[in-house]
Amino acid sequence: MKRTIFLLATSLCWAQRPADPTLVIPQDAPELMASVDDSPFTMPEGVSMVPPAAVAFDAKGHIYVLSRGKQALFEFDADRKYIRSFGDGLLTRAHGLRIDRDGNIWVTDVGGHVALKLNPKGEVLLTLGVKGEAGEWNEAAGSRKLNQPNDIAFAPNGDVFISQGHTAGGADPRVLKFDKNGKFLLSWGGRGTEPGKFTAAHGLALDARGLLWVVDRENQRIEIFDQNGKFQREIKYAGLPCSLAFGAQNIYMVNGFAGQLLKLDLDGKVLAATGKPGKGANQYGEAHFVNVSPRGEIFTADTVNGVMQRYVVK
Repeated sequence: MKRTIFLLATSLCWAQRPADPTLVIPQDAPELMASVDDSPFTMPEGVSMVPPAAVAFDAKGHIYVLSRGKQALFEFDADRKYIRSFGDGLLTRAHGLRIDRDGNIWVTDVGGHVALKLNPKGEVLLTLGVKGEAGEWNEAAGSRKLNQPNDIAFAPNGDVFISQGHTAGGADPRVLKFDKNGKFLLSWGGRGTEPGKFTAAHGLALDARGLLWVVDRENQRIEIFDQNGKFQREIKYAGLPCSLAFGAQNIYMVNGFAGQLLKLDLDGKVLAATGKPGKGANQYGEAHFVNVSPRGEIFTADTVNGVMQRYVVK
């Protein structure tokens, strides 16, 4: 099969490879037994995606890919056949993608400092933050700005969590909570290594108990909170944890420039891993984002090699 590459010459400049060599040491674990397809999508003639940042699924099992190109969003059916692309010029630097229970599409623009809610047609319904302006969310001061928003998660009641602070030495890393209409409720975090602080609050996911898992990337850990920001516990990992997704029986996590897909139990313990740095199948420039489809397939996005990969765990 011909390999589909979504690569631009500029993609390497978007990646922030860590200077600390310990952040690229892989997690030691038994080999994850899985088949992998590094050309999973059927694309029409003349249509291509530049490096993918994230992937999500709607209630029909359709697959949405967030791309760092002129067309921000691509939709495929459950069999990975192309349906459409949209979002022309919508984002500055695409980062996170989630779809809520009503089918609305939420994206984060880490370069434009906004999070957007789109209806299924691709029309913008809500903008959180001020496009092009980084700052703080401070209701008392009348400041309603985000600073490098990364990912999104939804509570069962519709509340929305946004993690921010992409650059380890720059933006204010924290989690912000809004209601389903975009009303600000609270935030927590700030820069640091102690419990409840972050270097880069990169990935987000809610577990079945309603606890929020935050991937604190350069601190090489996941921090777990209740929905009011109360710290519960942390789990440490080797490498550079970037994103996690809950499957039916396991958690899957991608490990940045260590180039790994990890399988965890539902408490976060590492069970197995696969992948390494490189440019072939089951290899990565940067393992940036992971999600699990309704069929149990695992999709990963590589922002450096510009490739989506699909895994079926055996």
